[in-house]
Amino acid sequence: MNTTISVRIDSELDKLLSSTAKRTGRAKSDLVREAIKRQLAVEAFQQLRNSILPFAESQGLLTDEDVWREIS
Repeated sequence: MNTTISVRIDSELDKLLSSTAKRTGRAKSDLVREAIKRQLAVEAFQQLRNSILPFAESQGLLTDEDVWREIS
C-alpha cells in the first residue's frame, strides 16, 4: 500500500527539483523519495553513533581518525 503526503517547498527548491528532474530524466517524486530515504539513513546513523559514543570514548576512540586507525 502506498501513502501520499503533501510537502510545501519554496520556489527556489522547486526550481532546483524541477531542473534536476529534467536533467536526470527522473520524476520529481522519485527524487523526493530518494532524498527522504537518504536523510532517514543519515539520521539513523547519527542516532546509532551517538548511542555508542560513550563506549567508544571509554576505549580511547575520540575521533574518526582513531576509529580508522583501529580498523586499518
